[in-house]
Amino acid sequence: MEAQVSSRPTFSGLIAKPVHWLAFGFGSGLSPKAPGTAGTVAAIPLYLLLAMLPLGWYLLAMVVTFIVGVYLCDKTSKDMGVHDHPGIVWDEFVGYWITMIAAPAGWLWMLLGFVFFRIFDVLKPWPIRWLDTHVHGGFGIMIDDVLAGVMALACMNLCYWWWL
Repeated sequence: MEAQVSSRPTFSGLIAKPVHWLAFGFGSGLSPKAPGTAGTVAAIPLYLLLAMLPLGWYLLAMVVTFIVGVYLCDKTSKDMGVHDHPGIVWDEFVGYWITMIAAPAGWLWMLLGFVFFRIFDVLKPWPIRWLDTHVHGGFGIMIDDVLAGVMALACMNLCYWWWL
């Protein structure tokens, strides 16, 4: 049986376990304050790369990163013995990327997407909070952020249509 990892992981400990390294958003989840926000910030450079993809490929990337995320989050939380450790931020990465599906180019839209996603992720309006408390494992860790991303995406589209 694999040894439990401390609930206070270290940078070197994450690097030693690639699954944990990814689940902790390349170390961004180690932020002592607001690791979810730090993880969302860390997702932005990768979003800039993803944004270059045609829409179909971007959507496929969302499906793949979600599926991979279910595994990463489940494995890491089980290894740590802590369900949904605050430092596990892969779900924030995917949630932000969902928010940014087909978003217009520019820093204003990236910032607006960031703000919308963080609002939904932090406040967890229904049904996000219900999913967060009732669905467990890697899927549970991921699904509330996916729904927060979908709700933020809807707000992004409303803003776009309003400003159009």
